[in-house]
Amino acid sequence: MSEAAANAEIIHDHAGDAPIEVALVLGSGLSGVGDLLEERVEIKYQELVGFPTGGVSGHGKSLLIGNLSGKRIAILTGRAHYYEEGRADVMRPALETLREVGVKTLLLTNSAGSLEKDIPPGELMMISDHINYNGFNPLIGEPTDDRFVNMVDAYDPQLRKLATGIADDLWLTLKEGVYAWYSGPTFETPAEINMIKGFGANAVGMSTVPEAILARFLGMRVWACSSITNMGAGLSDENISHQHTKEMALKGAKKLEQLLERLVGEL
Repeated sequence: MSEAAANAEIIHDHAGDAPIEVALVLGSGLSGVGDLLEERVEIKYQELVGFPTGGVSGHGKSLLIGNLSGKRIAILTGRAHYYEEGRADVMRPALETLREVGVKTLLLTNSAGSLEKDIPPGELMMISDHINYNGFNPLIGEPTDDRFVNMVDAYDPQLRKLATGIADDLWLTLKEGVYAWYSGPTFETPAEINMIKGFGANAVGMSTVPEAILARFLGMRVWACSSITNMGAGLSDENISHQHTKEMALKGAKKLEQLLERLVGEL
């Protein structure tokens, strides 16, 4: 039995076998979104086979199953990152497990640094495309031809259009932009920020891109949104730190909760 199949059995034992078609991955400081769930069941990552537990403060370590806006949804309250173990595919067991229980749509969130004056800290940026600046890819080593994934429209245009309409209804500012993935754990230098801005990036962060690639490989639709916590290095006088990221993420969290609650309900 595969790890994903074994985990599906564990999930069904805890939460029943009702279909789960939507999953959400929460970024730094955003774990409070899990409080929106009704009939919530919590499964610790350590109870699941091969699940990446991660070790970053500000991230949860549980899989939540419950109802949100009338939809049955799975929530990963935290993620593991490349910089923790040097593995771009560290989230593959988790995403394979989600596919095993029926997930067809993956919603990704993160905390990110903005490169644009009109997307300041406290605002949201929906991801329209990404730049894998690292060059690391979670499908390196995959033996099948499925590894050659078409990444055009990796962030589903229909889901982005839907989210834009919802944001307008809620009077939320929701910019779209290109997210650049740096490996971390150090923050970028001012020179790196200037370079990646020249490449066309609008925000930078240390996650999400490997998960988007894996999700497309697994046949899932992907939507992603950044909660902006700071300006990129050299673009403001902020003292950028992980503590600062966690504190500032709370400012965008309420907006993101409103957006996600409606988005899930209208999928």
